[in-house]
Amino acid sequence: MSEDLTALDTAKPFKKGGINQMLIDLGPVVVYVVAFNILQRIEATKDNAVYIATGIFMVATLIALAYCWFKHNRIPPVLIVTGVLVTAFGGLTLAFRNPDFIQIKPTVTYVFYVVAIVGSLLFGHNVWKLLFRHAFELPDRIWNILAWRWAGFFAFQAVLNEIIRNTQTFEFWLNSRPFVVFPLVVVFAVINTPLVLKHAKDDDATAPEAPVA
Repeated sequence: MSEDLTALDTAKPFKKGGINQMLIDLGPVVVYVVAFNILQRIEATKDNAVYIATGIFMVATLIALAYCWFKHNRIPPVLIVTGVLVTAFGGLTLAFRNPDFIQIKPTVTYVFYVVAIVGSLLFGHNVWKLLFRHAFELPDRIWNILAWRWAGFFAFQAVLNEIIRNTQTFEFWLNSRPFVVFPLVVVFAVINTPLVLKHAKDDDATAPEAPVA
């Protein structure tokens, strides 16, 4: 659905269908980038490239949701949240003819993740464990370490998104999503892999999901 959602998928262990799920998550972003770059180079659509590409992005997102439901007969909660945010901020972009809305969407998503993770930890729970405990078993101490690390990383991503969108062109911002932001997510997941490998109780679920960059 977006590279910010793929961050969660990258944190999961590799399993059958994992690559397919990552394509569902990242596919609409790739479509968005390709559509914008093509439309930007066509004289007839150049002035409206941002808005046409945003509309295509929204449609691609809805198609990804429908495919996920058709394929798995369910849509993960995080996918639903991201779909709602894409539709909402994409709709605002089109309604007000202002690309700032779609650029703010990743920041809002990252802040939502940070609030959810930190809030759950402060109240004695761990939403990170709730999301991934079906994938592998870890001691509570390790779940807490991972939760705090990812909360910090998402906060960093939120700040990075704001810096890029406020200092660079829309074209640079959009092209940075799959070629800068997603690789950073993969690198961070790899950095955390030794911790999971060391403490995972299930030997069959220790390797992180392979990136599709």
